[in-house]
Amino acid sequence: MSRFDHYFQMNVCDVIEYTLEKVREIDWDLGSMEAIVPKSHGNLNYVYRVWDGKGHSIYIKQAGTETRISKDMKPSTDRNRLESEIIMLEDKFAPGMVPHIYFFDTVMCACGMEDCSDYVVMRDAMLQHEIFPRFADDISTFMVETLLLSSDVVMDHKEKKELIRKFISPDLCDITEKLVLMEPYNDLNHRNNVFAPNADFVKKELYSDEKLHLEVAKLKFKFMTEAQALMHGDLHTGSIFIRQDATKVFDSEFGTYAPMGYDVGNVVANLIFAYDNGLAAGAAAFCDWILKTIEKTIDLFIGKFSERFDEAVTEPMAKVPGFKEWYLEGILNDTAGYAGTELHRRTVGMANVVDVTTIADEKKRLLAERINIFAGKDYIMHQSSFRTGADFTAAVKKAKEAAERTL
Repeated sequence: MSRFDHYFQMNVCDVIEYTLEKVREIDWDLGSMEAIVPKSHGNLNYVYRVWDGKGHSIYIKQAGTETRISKDMKPSTDRNRLESEIIMLEDKFAPGMVPHIYFFDTVMCACGMEDCSDYVVMRDAMLQHEIFPRFADDISTFMVETLLLSSDVVMDHKEKKELIRKFISPDLCDITEKLVLMEPYNDLNHRNNVFAPNADFVKKELYSDEKLHLEVAKLKFKFMTEAQALMHGDLHTGSIFIRQDATKVFDSEFGTYAPMGYDVGNVVANLIFAYDNGLAAGAAAFCDWILKTIEKTIDLFIGKFSERFDEAVTEPMAKVPGFKEWYLEGILNDTAGYAGTELHRRTVGMANVVDVTTIADEKKRLLAERINIFAGKDYIMHQSSFRTGADFTAAVKKAKEAAERTL
């Protein structure tokens, strides 16, 4: 009889025994085994790194009954099963670009995942203004392969509908629908984190702009109703392991069937947060690389998507001349729109980003936040204007000029 045959929240002592029981394919050296809570481990779950003196190691990730960011948020613990199965499917579509899953346990709501500690969390590296020349190539490949191959363009429609049913997570979708696609524009639940010196600006530009609210409402309902592809759902730099020669995407717990552009837009927005931080630090070369990376990510995504579409398409009606171009234009519209909502929610919403909140100089932080707000509004209000990588970076430069004029 195992003591892990009923759910309880583990600690670092429990997790060593748990690892021995669940990961028998590894020849662990019990006498030298240790476990810690890693420095970077997100807002929702509990993560432990376990290793021994022989060089074996693994990450154990467990879903708690409430989120780490707020005890009032209690998403289903089944999210660990959902995340594990999504990562396994992503590994099928984009081999080697996600961590290997050793197991997932629906009783303890935990999984064993490849230890990627020879990588760094990308957000941590961005805070040090490190440059990764191959990132745009890697992330564009990951998005094209995982998004296109899980869509009706390629996948058997019945199989896809089964996956929609399998990967729906009402609790986590509800978090996105409220924290990303509503509350940054009305603070309806009074949990936004607004930088006090920027409060009046936020009220004017976000809370009082009814034309903006209409466009966000459209994006919200598109997210809720358009099951286009299996997206990661939270594809930010804190969900990416990186090193100079490789990239791995993790933390797919918000994965669900929704518009493809949500993922692509999240990548764009989180690169802009890194730009904000580099700008405040005077890291000019880093900022230049960020802008070039945004451009390359978009342009590579468009090129690879078009080529892969022709190779992989199975749906007869998707082969009709002009359909591919129409389909891709819709994705680019969504990329701009959801880049805007991500810029806003991480600036004024419940879950801010350290790229901005760690800017100590008040005026520089105000500049960063206003760049995000102005660029986000441009993306949301003029979605059909963004068709190339250069279009996306031009909006950042224009937002910077507009933000400087307000200070």
